[in-house]
Amino acid sequence: MRPSTHRAGKSTAPAAPALSRLAILVAAGLATLSAPVSHAQAQPAQAAKAAEGQDKTKEAAAEKREQLDTVSVFATRRREPVRDVPLRVETLSVENLERMGAVSLTDSIGSLPGVDVKADAGPGRGTVTMRGVSVGEQHIATVGVYVDEVAFGSSSAFVFGGSTALEMSLLDLHHIELLRGPQGTLYGAGAMGGLLKYVTNEPDSSRFSGKVGLGVRSTQGGGVGHTENMVLNVPLSQDVAAIRVAAFNDHEGGYIKAVGKAAGEHVNDGDTRGARVSVLIEPTTKMKLRLSAASQEIQRNSLNGIDYDITSGQPVYGDLTRTLATLEPYTTKTRLTSADFEYDFGWARFNAIASTQRFNSGTGQDATPLLGNNPAFDYVVLDNAISLRKQTQELRLTSPRGTVEWLLGYYRDKEVGRVGQLLWAKLAGAGNMDLQSNGQPSQYREQAFYGDLTWNFNSAWSLTLGARVARNQQVYGIEGSPPLDFVGTSEDSSTTYLGTLRYALDKQSNVYFRAASGYRPGGPNPPALDGSLQPIPNTPRSFGPDTLWSYELGYKGDLLDKRLNVEAALYDIRWSGLQQPKALGISTIVVNAGEAHVRGAELSVRYKVDEHWNLNGGLAYTDPTLSKEAPDLGPPGTRLANTAKLAYTLGLRYAFPLAGHESYAGLNVRHVGQRNAGYDMPGTSLPQFSQPAYTLVDAQWGLDLGGWQLSTFVRNLTNKRAILSANSALTAFGLPLNATVATPRTVGANLSFSF
Repeated sequence: MRPSTHRAGKSTAPAAPALSRLAILVAAGLATLSAPVSHAQAQPAQAAKAAEGQDKTKEAAAEKREQLDTVSVFATRRREPVRDVPLRVETLSVENLERMGAVSLTDSIGSLPGVDVKADAGPGRGTVTMRGVSVGEQHIATVGVYVDEVAFGSSSAFVFGGSTALEMSLLDLHHIELLRGPQGTLYGAGAMGGLLKYVTNEPDSSRFSGKVGLGVRSTQGGGVGHTENMVLNVPLSQDVAAIRVAAFNDHEGGYIKAVGKAAGEHVNDGDTRGARVSVLIEPTTKMKLRLSAASQEIQRNSLNGIDYDITSGQPVYGDLTRTLATLEPYTTKTRLTSADFEYDFGWARFNAIASTQRFNSGTGQDATPLLGNNPAFDYVVLDNAISLRKQTQELRLTSPRGTVEWLLGYYRDKEVGRVGQLLWAKLAGAGNMDLQSNGQPSQYREQAFYGDLTWNFNSAWSLTLGARVARNQQVYGIEGSPPLDFVGTSEDSSTTYLGTLRYALDKQSNVYFRAASGYRPGGPNPPALDGSLQPIPNTPRSFGPDTLWSYELGYKGDLLDKRLNVEAALYDIRWSGLQQPKALGISTIVVNAGEAHVRGAELSVRYKVDEHWNLNGGLAYTDPTLSKEAPDLGPPGTRLANTAKLAYTLGLRYAFPLAGHESYAGLNVRHVGQRNAGYDMPGTSLPQFSQPAYTLVDAQWGLDLGGWQLSTFVRNLTNKRAILSANSALTAFGLPLNATVATPRTVGANLSFSF
């Protein structure tokens, strides 16, 4: 059987044939007969030797149980132990996500120190940032998203690419990788703060297998949620081809209350459904073709925000309550298909990767307060419809392991997007009235060449140098009523660089230095309008790329006979030409202004005390400030938004036998310090709001019953009302602050059966 990069389930070596075992026994008997000792003398000697072998086997098994597992990742486009990768990489296994009861991006990665998930609306509408690379509101993502080898989401500023992070934790994942720091050389535009990479399970052509699961959860003061999922792996030809099918349904019971004309309980309830099909064909040991298609739909009956008073920091209408004249339903639909052809020439591995993705989103936003609650209208709605069609192609050659290693690649991206907006009112008497509508078509084209070269001087030293040269062209327009016709174009090019130096202190520990750059593309700006919908003179017609350099010194080691894993990093980031929103009249455009300096330190520790106790912890200190004045943000020294100076996690897990079965109990604590949601600068589009520090506690318990696995969890054990994120943009118009709070105490259980 040919090896696979990662298989679902446990792989076992084939048992020795009975004839072979018999031959071994016969040979042992003949050897005994020919030995110059009596049978009586041989028996004690053999027994002692067998006992000694059993003792060694037991000792080896106990030693293995008391060691941490070796984790391999694909961060550098090669599979290698995470200890040998010269950058900070974190992995989240599906097993741990299930134990946590994670069903959203906020659940899965939002608790990691130094990672911020701003989900102002709900699942599928989040913004992910790392290491403080954020000004608060962003049109283009600063953290890239990949599914296996495929880039997801828009690289432009015109289809909300910065706030539509992919939710995929339920779609047959093997694990999640988080790469901290700029990844522009290998992963391109938008990965200037880091990368979120979903690694899915490959089909297994060696055996038939599957899994079915059922979960249920209840939120205090809210409704009941449930999850159903299944995975089926079917070999089509032994060791040659297989198909893997996965599907799930998740119902969110909701926990937010609405007052006003659209009063109701649990108004943010809804459903998420998805399916994925993957086919693997390996006709020879050198050739492999993987085809995948995934589909997911998220539907919610209203958004997740709570109305808060920006001055007092307290809810305006009561606990977990907002006012609505009409509900704000939204839907996001994602379709992603890809093909990855791989051939091993011996001197290099060749990959040809192609993908097509479709993203559609529709949201109805209650705009009644924006029009001053006009008595002529029952309510006013702003409908937003977003569509994105994206095609990517990538060719890559990767050398085998050796003294000199290299990688060369070509990447092409073609995007067609459109945003449609309709502002309409439900009249107090009868009928509807369209108040304003527009369409915003856009196009994005990018081509890039990239590569890196690694020189392994000896068993201790290695040096890597890399670069990526990219060029993009964009078109953005507005088709409106009243007439707002506009077409703008832009193009820019950029080069990102990478350099790492790694030194192996011994076989189990390394130190490294990493210097890397990243960027986001610029783009055209629409004309800004005043209150009478007339263009404001001298509006910047475009904005440029913003770029950064990151310098990182790190250590990774497996200590105490591989029972203790330690990763630590110090980094310094210089960010220039910050892209930021600027309010002009009734419009918001993007401008480049100011420079920022981010200093930080990170620490991650895993300790397997013995076969029962596991401890883990993580800490992030992040200090992002302006180093040069930005007119809409503040003077030098102003702290950037959405980042806590200090965040940490602590975890404890105890494994023990229960009625003859393996069982575990765990407790996790996460703390996030105070964060700013805006700025003190007069006239800023993001007024200041201080988000208090919070500490949340989660608990887990589980039982392994052979093929059955039971996991139970309590999220937010102490039922804290932690403010996870806040949007202050509309407070300038006299409206309440929109805040997203931690889900109240949630108790749940998942039961699954593997076969």
